[in-house]
Amino acid sequence: MNELYALRNLVLAPYILKATALIGVGRRIGGNQFRHAFSTLGILFDYKYFNDSVLLKASLIHDLLEDVPDTIIDEIRQTDDEGHRVVDLVLEVTKREDEEKTEYLQRVLETGSTNALILKCADRISNLTDLHRDTDSDIKIARYLDQSEKYILPMARKVNTDMVIELSDMIAKRRAILNRMNP
Repeated sequence: MNELYALRNLVLAPYILKATALIGVGRRIGGNQFRHAFSTLGILFDYKYFNDSVLLKASLIHDLLEDVPDTIIDEIRQTDDEGHRVVDLVLEVTKREDEEKTEYLQRVLETGSTNALILKCADRISNLTDLHRDTDSDIKIARYLDQSEKYILPMARKVNTDMVIELSDMIAKRRAILNRMNP
């Protein structure tokens, strides 16, 4: 009943409207970043994070600052009474301009809040789901899997053992596919 109450009172519409800016941002596999945002939200629902409205709101706009650089952060902060916390969480999982990808992932792993780690794991689960040999080279896929093992699995170990299981399984299955195709 507590979960039903939390969902009944969850107001996502203003964040969905902000996320519509991602419709014009394509993904290399097809589709767009708006759908990826909803996929990340769906993963959080799947893991039953119903009671964390800041986490759920941030999931909808977690790529907005990177993908739509002219986004006005103060507008998001004023969206509702949680806007400041939502923006702070999004900033935690946003790669800075001066960071290499590995530096960024190491920063999130070492200094990220619990919610930042959860959000980054959900984001990576969505990205691994979309990882395909017809859009990425085997070398790129192998590097992405290595990166997931080195940075994302340790994040999951800090916050959610079920995410560890899913991420480990996804990585292993994708490695098996690569190994079958490249004996």
